[in-house]
Amino acid sequence: MKIPSPCFVLDENKLIRNLKLIDQVQKSAEIEIILAFKGFSMWSAFPQIKQYVNGATASSLNEVKLCNEEMGVKSHTYCVAYSSDEFEEIASNSSHITFNSLNQYHEFIDLVPDSVSVGLRVNPEWSDVETDLYNPSSPISRLGISEKNLTKLPARIEGLHFHVLCESNSYALENVLASFEKKFGHFLPHVKWINMGGGHLMTRKDYDVDHLINLLTDFRKKHSVDVILEPGSAFAWQTGDLHTTVLDVVENGGKKTAIFDGSFTCHMPDCLEMPYRPQLANGSEEKTEGWYPYRLGGVSCLAGDFLENYWFEIPLKAGDSIIFKDMIHYTMVKTSTFNGVKHPSIGIVRKNGEFELIREFGYHDFKNRLS
Repeated sequence: MKIPSPCFVLDENKLIRNLKLIDQVQKSAEIEIILAFKGFSMWSAFPQIKQYVNGATASSLNEVKLCNEEMGVKSHTYCVAYSSDEFEEIASNSSHITFNSLNQYHEFIDLVPDSVSVGLRVNPEWSDVETDLYNPSSPISRLGISEKNLTKLPARIEGLHFHVLCESNSYALENVLASFEKKFGHFLPHVKWINMGGGHLMTRKDYDVDHLINLLTDFRKKHSVDVILEPGSAFAWQTGDLHTTVLDVVENGGKKTAIFDGSFTCHMPDCLEMPYRPQLANGSEEKTEGWYPYRLGGVSCLAGDFLENYWFEIPLKAGDSIIFKDMIHYTMVKTSTFNGVKHPSIGIVRKNGEFELIREFGYHDFKNRLS
């Protein structure tokens, strides 16, 4: 079957490769790794994921429902703030509930069923994340309770949670744990579990997996606690691409722009927010002698919906393919229908190499988000 354009395409073999490594880490370190929906919630891939991990973390009622329906388990749930009209439904469908503040704990703790394990998010105030947009470890961060504001553990608290990493390595985690132990270590004899959040990019080629396993094993044994990791990117890292097609090439002021049938602001917002430059399957993000430079422009009417020059071996024309690599994590979960731009289809290249179209989107998907 021909791949439509635009289309997010997941490679099943690459996903399974990542899942096997994740499973190796959790078994070797004797910890639990769960999937963070905020990074990857393509539920058509959950049948494969459930063969290797047993849970997921949710940060909204919708994600809680998705976990229950498609993962078949109750979720580990953390919300920045719970609302009173949703909390009881969230709590009844969660195995773990983590509160972001003591205010929220006091407001809702009496509504948490006895079967649910309760935790608090804390801020260890250390991170290697340099982009402020993705760094929650600031002393004035709204995410997590600071050391000075947590003088004792309230009743029913069984766990502590932190999340201060983003596509980081195991040595960054080692520094976080040092700060966490310094600020909150005196609580560790009184809790059952520590959730170390996400940002552990263990499926990246240069990641020191053995160091991670040893670090987690030592921490677990030292403090006699269960350890939970909840990465998102690590599951879907380099598992698939966004396939697009050039619609037009315009030239103004001596600069050529190839306009494709996707959009950075609608389909790849991190390219503008982070910002970062994705690699292409059929071009170079670095200047290449003798190749042809083109700015890449999305099809939305936002003036800034473009990235500066990429280089191509031959001149681009309408109908040419442009494939943005590694566009499965933190892409589909962030897409929008701004401007009514066509949402990319979703498909999977199965283990046998055949493409399966999972979902196409149309006018009613756009209309039904509005009223």
